[in-house]
Amino acid sequence: MTTNAARWRLDGQTGLITGASRGIGLACAREFAALGADVLMVARDEVHLESARVELAEEFPDREILAFAADVSDHEQRLEVFDWLADLDVELSLLVNNAGTNQRKATLEYSEDEVRALIDANLVSAFAMCRLAHPHLAEHANAAIVNVSSVSGLTHVRTGSPYGMTKAALAQLTKNLACEWADDGIRVNAVAPWYIRTQRTEGALADPDYLDDVLQRTPLARIGEPEEVAAAAAFLCLPAASYITGEILAVDGGFLKYGF
Repeated sequence: MTTNAARWRLDGQTGLITGASRGIGLACAREFAALGADVLMVARDEVHLESARVELAEEFPDREILAFAADVSDHEQRLEVFDWLADLDVELSLLVNNAGTNQRKATLEYSEDEVRALIDANLVSAFAMCRLAHPHLAEHANAAIVNVSSVSGLTHVRTGSPYGMTKAALAQLTKNLACEWADDGIRVNAVAPWYIRTQRTEGALADPDYLDDVLQRTPLARIGEPEEVAAAAAFLCLPAASYITGEILAVDGGFLKYGF
């Protein structure tokens, strides 16, 4: 029996990736392009975003690599993203909700404004982007959404309770939409990373004692790389994953399975 190679490619598809200027988002953009997809990159920092776009355009000259600077936690800027899509007249088939942020504090130390900002950035933005993307994705027979959640939404880790709350809600959103939008031909899954080597984690991991604690709780005994999360996200979008929806795929080096 021969393997259908097209099942392991994203040729002819277009993916919109938020938080795409660095870290996991940039790794997703690169992975999708390598698998044959055209890529629409969205992030707040226009300078870093354009630099990342140029880098990928040079690496993948046969792919359409476009970028739009926007803060997807802001309602009006989300609408601007989809106005941009309408002007491009592209057929959107993939969405990766990766944009997010965090402030590590004890629960009693957060102001209400800080909590609201985390909810808007990590949860409301993904919820709204899914809804805005729905009419585009529903035009395809096999569209896919991947939400970037976190192991902190599945168990306690030292990232702060608001962050864990938003990531847990994002995991539940994934399950709800997977069931609700299945008839529309839209699969919805999530990835849940543990510590990944990104700009956001470098401060915490610079503490050797904290790093040692992390590694001791990770069976693979190392920090993950953005490319490893991107590979999982890309897999969930592949035709080969066409019977997978509503799943939360941990990319955690075994962290969630660790007992005593």
